[in-house]
Amino acid sequence: MINRMVRRIAGSFILISLLLAIYVNLNWLWFTAFVGANLLQSSFTKWCLMEDILKKLGVN
Repeated sequence: MINRMVRRIAGSFILISLLLAIYVNLNWLWFTAFVGANLLQSSFTKWCLMEDILKKLGVN
């Protein structure tokens, strides 16, 4: 359950930041890169900040 939530949130962040980059300012691509970098590091370290946040919020 929590893995699906992390993927949904990450995917939403990426799509929203791409839309913001197109319609507001290209600097929103830095946020897209940040999300991608966090996904990449979590695949190596098996630690994800969003997962910890969701656990503290009570998501199983």
